[in-house]
Amino acid sequence: MTPVRLLIVDDVPQVRKDLRTLLVLAGGIEVVGEAADGREAVELALRLRPDVVVMDLEMPVLSGYEATRQVKALYPGCRVVALTVHGGEAFRQQARQAGIDEFVVKGAALETLVNAISKGAN
Repeated sequence: MTPVRLLIVDDVPQVRKDLRTLLVLAGGIEVVGEAADGREAVELALRLRPDVVVMDLEMPVLSGYEATRQVKALYPGCRVVALTVHGGEAFRQQARQAGIDEFVVKGAALETLVNAISKGAN
């Protein structure tokens, strides 16, 4: 089974670093890139062609919602997993409308995030 190619998108460098470390150690995931804002996320998704993008929803330059819309329009085969501090139903509904495939609240068990990333892979 080939590893899931993953792009991590979060405006906090330490969050990106920690996610990279934890997800690689979890196995079955290859982090192919990191982005600090939504615009960079769209550019890297098109260039790197990841299987999955883990996307923070609130970021500078371009929100995770809008970045997801653009990624899905330009690269429909890519899955997007929202990773956010906001777990309310209004945020989940907005995420669904943007085309986000999975929704994980920051602080959830690592296994929850790994399962969301791996869902439908390979």
